[in-house]
Amino acid sequence: MTKEKTESTPATPITPPTDNLTVTQHRVSIGGKQIAYTVTTGTIVLKEESQAKDPAGASEGEKPKAEVFFIAYTRDGVKDVAKRPITFSFNGGPGSSSVWLHLGLLGPRKVLMQDVTASPPPYALGDNAFSLLDESDLVFIDPVSTGYSRPVNGEKASDFHTLKKDVASVGDFIRLYLSRYARWRSPKFLAGESYGTTRSAGLSGYLQERHGVYLNGLMLISSVLDFSTLLFAPNNLMPYILYLPTYAATAWYHKRLADKYQKQALPDYLKEVEAYTLDTFAPALLKGSSLSKKERKAVIKQVAAYTGLSERYLQDCDLRIHIMRFVKELLRDERRTVGRLDSRFKGIDRDNAGETFEYDPSMAAITGPYTAAFNAYIREELGYENDLPYEILSTNVNKAWKWESDNAHVDVADTLRKAMNMNAHLKVHVANGYYDLATPHFATEYTFNNLGLDPALQKNISMSYYEAGHMMYVHDASLEKLKQELSAFIKQSI
Repeated sequence: MTKEKTESTPATPITPPTDNLTVTQHRVSIGGKQIAYTVTTGTIVLKEESQAKDPAGASEGEKPKAEVFFIAYTRDGVKDVAKRPITFSFNGGPGSSSVWLHLGLLGPRKVLMQDVTASPPPYALGDNAFSLLDESDLVFIDPVSTGYSRPVNGEKASDFHTLKKDVASVGDFIRLYLSRYARWRSPKFLAGESYGTTRSAGLSGYLQERHGVYLNGLMLISSVLDFSTLLFAPNNLMPYILYLPTYAATAWYHKRLADKYQKQALPDYLKEVEAYTLDTFAPALLKGSSLSKKERKAVIKQVAAYTGLSERYLQDCDLRIHIMRFVKELLRDERRTVGRLDSRFKGIDRDNAGETFEYDPSMAAITGPYTAAFNAYIREELGYENDLPYEILSTNVNKAWKWESDNAHVDVADTLRKAMNMNAHLKVHVANGYYDLATPHFATEYTFNNLGLDPALQKNISMSYYEAGHMMYVHDASLEKLKQELSAFIKQSI
């Protein structure tokens, strides 16, 4: 018996990924002036040099790694782009898209929403009269697995989800953009929020040392460079110390304090609390069980007065107030919680006896408007179509992230210090929200006060403060003030 021969069907070759871009023109009024601008929206294929060889021994060239989504705003009519600043912007998470800084602070369109209370759906966009587009071109980057950015077929998303690889992929995109769009001679800035400030500090070193890209400035919104300041653990006192002023600010906002504190302006009140934190509260915690009964009683009484918490509660938690307990405890008698991203917001839980809140009311109030507004904006105004879900904030990325911290906390503060030493013209502006329980302002001050920067370079760092939270730009007065601060910073940094 003979076997029949069968013909195999050749495999269909995989089509290499290609750039997918749309370009549109628009106008906006900023500072009373009409500005015409072009928006480039879409994905660029990020590649790396391949070490593989074909059968003949020749190099196979570049290997696609990911399709990176971005939205770039460039002002029309600019005669010399070498004099026109360009700002690369991203948010944090680390699984967050760039939508928050894009449609909340920097871009020419912004989400319209109420302050402190959740806006009713459906949601809308309006012109942003405080956009930074009058001072700088803007490029909003979605790191891999956020927004519409994805690894190409055959590549693993997890390969991008470490601090070092994240910095490298975003840095390589910036290098590619500078080359594609002839912006190497433009003044260059980074704008990051939350973990995006961690990324910015990492990029300040990576861009200099890997690609020779020297930056003019970093705009850090709600900064965290040293994660020991946020890591609540029995053997780490730093967050228990550094969060106290933000607890006090939150209690002041919700009117949980005695009249003598409530009648003070918030900045004046916080100066008193911050001095107490350094001079009395920190030494008390450092003494631990050696703290005398008399000292302990006095500290409990004063911390209760500053935070609105009961003396019994502070006795029970041994003066160590965990942030996730504070958000539940402060307004427990009202059956309300306060927000983590912005402690001005209130929430309602089913179980008032719980140890922590069911959800962050500030995040809940912000997510809906930004998600709906972005998905409508990109299709209706920018003409870009993509059937993938736009990952506003990927919890999967956050859970899978590997920090590569060598059994220690993440700390990129020294990366920034070295970058500033190498580039003495690099300037940094840090924006802080008084009601930010995610990255408290006092923790940020501590980090920068201990940066180890040469005294001659200290003048390169500036800070501003806002009576709002992590995303202080959802508060209209803070948005206007922050625009003024960032505009002045860009001008001073060129």
